[in-house]
Amino acid sequence: MNSPKGDGPITGLTNSPFTRRGFFSGLLLTSAGLLLAAEDLSASKLVQQDYRAVYPPLRIEGAEGLMPGSALNFHYPSRTDPAILIRSPEGEYYAYVQKCSHMGCSVYFDRARGCLECPCHRGAYESRTGYVLHGPPTRPIDPIYLQMRAGGEVWAVGKGTGGNEHIAVADS
Repeated sequence: MNSPKGDGPITGLTNSPFTRRGFFSGLLLTSAGLLLAAEDLSASKLVQQDYRAVYPPLRIEGAEGLMPGSALNFHYPSRTDPAILIRSPEGEYYAYVQKCSHMGCSVYFDRARGCLECPCHRGAYESRTGYVLHGPPTRPIDPIYLQMRAGGEVWAVGKGTGGNEHIAVADS
């Protein structure tokens, strides 16, 4: 039977004692969990969408003549932002900001090791992905997105944040 306050067991459909208070407590906890999960999903979606900054396209002068296994310094997105273009031994192009994610020192391409090196604290990055190989940096180096155009021209078309997937060179 139901108590006068409405806290007694609800009977009728099953023989298990189920109180209104228990039902509403469970409903409240479930609603709170769904609300927290929705906020978390919304925040992660915002982070995923904001990974790539768009800048005006810029042709990288001399990229067509860059030999496999070598690198070329350039500036992107402005004349005060140093960047580095790497051509892998297989002929693929990769570009990154030329600042270490640890303390902002200028990185260089170590041809013998095939990686980006930071001379300040001996950090190193993998040249195809920008991920940290060793040293003090805790996050990958920021990539610059590339696009291949007619005549083998290589263009810088955007800048990302280290740790996201590297976008391969695309034809235009």
